[in-house]
Amino acid sequence: MAASHIFKVLFVNQGKVYEIYARKVSHGSLFGFIEVEELVFGERTTVVVDPAEEKIKAEFNEVKRTYLPMHSVLRIDEVKKQGVSKIVALEGSNVSQFPVPIYTPGGDSNARK
Repeated sequence: MAASHIFKVLFVNQGKVYEIYARKVSHGSLFGFIEVEELVFGERTTVVVDPAEEKIKAEFNEVKRTYLPMHSVLRIDEVKKQGVSKIVALEGSNVSQFPVPIYTPGGDSNARK
């Protein structure tokens, strides 16, 4: 019997930290992006509804696969149990990092004319 894998993915988007759970995570076919598939949200077995999880569930409604920019991913963990998906405000100053390319096009920087 194969063990089911669940991945916890934390990433930054517009000044907020997103925590989502998915069954598949890979480097994907788009250069510089992490591919996240089969998002998992908590099943409603109780009367209590978590508004934070409902917000993120609504944002990813009908999303089959999402591509996250590599520089926005904070952490990817393989976990045994799914937790609660949530969106948390990023602590710190009101200054955010400007996205920079990980790999610069071109070739050898010493080959200048």
